Amino acid sequence: MAIANDVLMSAVTMFPAGHADEDARLVALARDGDRAAFTRLYDRYARMIHGLLVARVPRPDVDDLANDVCLAAWGRLASLRDPAAFGGWLATIARNRAADFHRATIESTELSADLGAPDRTPARTEALAVLAVIRGLPEAYRDTLVLRLVEGMTGPEISARTGLTEGSVRVNLHRGMKLLREKLGR
Repeated sequence: MAIANDVLMSAVTMFPAGHADEDARLVALARDGDRAAFTRLYDRYARMIHGLLVARVPRPDVDDLANDVCLAAWGRLASLRDPAAFGGWLATIARNRAADFHRATIESTELSADLGAPDRTPARTEALAVLAVIRGLPEAYRDTLVLRLVEGMTGPEISARTGLTEGSVRVNLHRGMKLLREKLGR
């Protein structure tokens, strides 16, 4: 039970004041039709969106879903109650879009076994195997690990984009790496 409480406490969100103020200013401009302001918001959060989606859906679908998240945010911008909470709101849209993806019935076709993959290098194969293990980790660890290891974001960047405190990010990265090492047997 103590571990569950630690995980819940590490998910407490807190945005740096300057970051939130800038988000609120850009949201206000975007609501008034300023596409450049929305583009700046998107540029600010594109890596976070990408990382959250990579942690949840197959890689070939990430770019399309990231575009869906962007379009959904643009279309729903008027419904955002607290413009300073744009990052968390956008992260929620991304997580929900990933969940919707998994709910949808996807028609698939079986490929022949002799069809070669374009990139079967050992490094790529290992990276995909590690990503599969990361996807099985608890959400708090999964998100921060993907943002750090796949997207290359620093701890402070992850904190600023997701709204997690820097301490929570450090704890999630540390615990997530420990759990990842255990699962990989390293």
